Amino acid sequence: MQEKKVTPRGAYPHTKRAGDFIFVSGTSSRRPDNTIAGVDIIDEMGTKHLNIATQTREVLKNIEKNLQNVGASLADVVDVTSFLVNMNDFAGYNKAYGEFFDKETGPTRTTVAVHQLPHPDLVVEIKVMAYKKQ
Repeated sequence: MQEKKVTPRGAYPHTKRAGDFIFVSGTSSRRPDNTIAGVDIIDEMGTKHLNIATQTREVLKNIEKNLQNVGASLADVVDVTSFLVNMNDFAGYNKAYGEFFDKETGPTRTTVAVHQLPHPDLVVEIKVMAYKKQ
């Protein structure tokens, strides 16, 4: 059985190759069934906890899948731009990010705060640029 894939929510591709560069569109923790990883219901009233670490890990796994679809991997990433809804989440995001990239050999990175993302349960979105010789 073929794995169900996350499809873009607009008129854009997940990845775009330009020569040896691969650009990955902003990616969230949305799953193929349109649920969002890192949304924990914490009480009987339906109160949500939006887990930045879980979402960051899932975003990077989704990016990794998108790169694999074009013959690349996270090891080929040269630049990362991350968008956080709340900079108070930076520590959890940064710790989870460090599970995927090494500060000495990993990509350059910019992290900015944004007012909101396309779904109210999203707290992080990441876009990357990779370099892989064709």
